[in-house]
Amino acid sequence: MSPRILILSASVGAGHLRAAEAVELVLRETVPDAHVENLDVLQLTNALFRRLYGKSYLDLVNNAPHLLGYFYDALDRPSKSGKKRGDRFRLAMEKLNLRKLTRLLQHNPWDLVINTHFLPAEIIASLRRDRRLKVPQVTATTDFETHRLWVNQPCDHYFTATEEGKEYLRHWGVPEKDITRTGIPIHPAFSKPKERRTLREKFNLDQERPVVLQLAGGFGVGPIESIYRALLAVPLPLQVVVGAGHNDKVKAELARVPVPPQHDARVIGYTTEMDEWMRAADLVVSKPGGLTTSEALAAGTVMVVINPIPGQETRNSDFLLESGAAVKVNAVGLLTYKVTSLLRDPERLGRLRACVARIARPRAAYDVVSKSLEFLPAAAH
Repeated sequence: MSPRILILSASVGAGHLRAAEAVELVLRETVPDAHVENLDVLQLTNALFRRLYGKSYLDLVNNAPHLLGYFYDALDRPSKSGKKRGDRFRLAMEKLNLRKLTRLLQHNPWDLVINTHFLPAEIIASLRRDRRLKVPQVTATTDFETHRLWVNQPCDHYFTATEEGKEYLRHWGVPEKDITRTGIPIHPAFSKPKERRTLREKFNLDQERPVVLQLAGGFGVGPIESIYRALLAVPLPLQVVVGAGHNDKVKAELARVPVPPQHDARVIGYTTEMDEWMRAADLVVSKPGGLTTSEALAAGTVMVVINPIPGQETRNSDFLLESGAAVKVNAVGLLTYKVTSLLRDPERLGRLRACVARIARPRAAYDVVSKSLEFLPAAAH
């Protein structure tokens, strides 16, 4: 009998959805006869809850990032009395607003659920504790450190990006045998080798001039124009490529910025060829989201970290810096200096690239799927 596998994520930022897409693509490649569904659970709720849970995250990123960091740290603290009252209230509100998800889980014969966000994992764990559901579930975390909210027992297995992330889940009581370090699941295209020279020819990029790829995430957020102008102020001749995601307004604004004659510059929107753009680049300038960082590492490209969101992204930044695989810019006013210094020091750039290759996990999605399939009931194989 063909297995029925459900992938669940939540559109809180773009990374969780991209991880879910990566798992889906590998499942369809690995188990072509399986029935696979990939759902954003926020599409199964009402507009108000969707606005509060998803859109408010982007509002905080843009307008009050330090407040977001405060909530992130507060939710990661232990409680002397065990389960926090806030946790119980949050779970009750989630279950009330995600009744469609509960019905989907209970009224369909799923053989396995793979989560790339903790929200559905928390709902499933609660239903299993109440003996209202039996389906096996596994969870793939999407940052380089883990957080207390990812721990939702019972969960049959957890996948982490790093040994540190694995140890932190164990600290919260997850048995070590139930955790595997795989890396963060990214699009399978990143696991296929491609030559930089060939890609530069494809995109009509000069082979000798450095290529700097500026990324603004899938939603095109942050001080994009300020970063762009700082890159255009680098005295060395550059090829600057800006990925503006789905933000057409930003694309139009950047098109009006004058480009100094020593540089070539172009602005691209959403693309399905990001793996190739990253491989063609010498540097990626970006916030250190878990998916973007994992993709840059898999592409073998050094990151220049800027404007990490307090919380998970500052922890991602710490991991990259401790691993010797990135440089960090603490203010846009220093970006020109930092990029210039790095490009003028090929030995340092080479050392950074070696560290990137050491910690990259381009086949993480394959490893997640391979281990996940072990939890299918025998009848579903």
